[in-house]
Amino acid sequence: MSTEFCEFPLANASDEEIKAILEEAKTVAVVGLSDNPERESYQVAAYLKAQGYRIIPVNPNVREVLGERAYPTLSDIPKDIKVDVVDIFRRPEFIPEIVDQAIARGAKAVWMQKGLAHNAAADKARTAGLAVVMDRCMMVEHRRLVQG
Repeated sequence: MSTEFCEFPLANASDEEIKAILEEAKTVAVVGLSDNPERESYQVAAYLKAQGYRIIPVNPNVREVLGERAYPTLSDIPKDIKVDVVDIFRRPEFIPEIVDQAIARGAKAVWMQKGLAHNAAADKARTAGLAVVMDRCMMVEHRRLVQG
């Protein structure tokens, strides 16, 4: 069993910052996106795709999700594809490595889904100039702040 646990976010993006991320982003890399329609990652990604976002699945165990080619890691996504938001559906112990890859890719934001937070990784991302959202669902926030 992992010794890591989900932290409580010590700092988080404001509603205004979250709305700006959602309105400005065009491409979302979904790390941990499952090809199982019953999984939350699939449902959130399907919603985002229906809202006009380009979805890039990141999962080493699938080849394609929602009609989009999947990549094993963020680093494997071709460099000519600009990633605006990295949406994370992985356990907390994987978040620091994902954040490092998001920084290296030049992503604008890192989004840790509902139930996920990693304060040290969030601080590193902010220091590198990325916006950070923790413990929030991208679909719920889109419905609340953009469609609402």
